[in-house]
Order: sequence, then structure tokens, then C-alpha cells
Amino acid sequence: MLEAISSTAISAGQAASRATAVVPAATTAIQTGDEVGFESVMKQVTNDAIGTLKAGEAASISAMQGKESTRRVVEALMSAEQALQTAVAVRDKVVQAYQEVVRMSI
Repeated sequence: MLEAISSTAISAGQAASRATAVVPAATTAIQTGDEVGFESVMKQVTNDAIGTLKAGEAASISAMQGKESTRRVVEALMSAEQALQTAVAVRDKVVQAYQEVVRMSI
């Protein structure tokens, strides 16, 4: 399922990169001084969200096996939930921006 989310989010990011959008540059790009495009920022954000979701799943599995504390599991799941909500919000904004561009008269 995470791979499907990843490919969908990246596809949406590629479609939205054709529209004019302002996205803050990634922290690593600011530190190194490299220029960052919309597509690369979206890929990085998507990969970070997927990593957070996988960490939440791993923490849950470890908790079921008795290897992880409850506090760590709750923190991981809250981070995963926040990442998922952020991804959904970004997706909604990208779709909304695309729809606005489609509605523009030429």
C-alpha cells in the first residue's frame, strides 16, 4: 500500500510541477546551496512520509512481539498519523491547484 501511495503522490507532484506553485526548499538543499525543483521536493517529502509510516508499522510489530515500549509505539504512530495527514493535505492542495489551472481560460 505504501508503494501505491508513493507512486500516486509522485505522479501528482509531477502533474502539479507543470503549474505554478511555491514550495519551501528542503532543509538539506538550503544547507548545501543546491537548487531544488518542485518535483525533487515532492519526492523527498513523499519518501520521508513513507519512512515515517514504515517506522510506525515496525514499532507496532515490535510492540506485539514485546520488544518495544508503549511510549515508543505511541510516538511512532502519532508521527505516522501526522505524516499521513500532511500527505493527504498536500495531495488535496495539488489537486485543487490543478483544477484551477484546468479551469483557466486561454
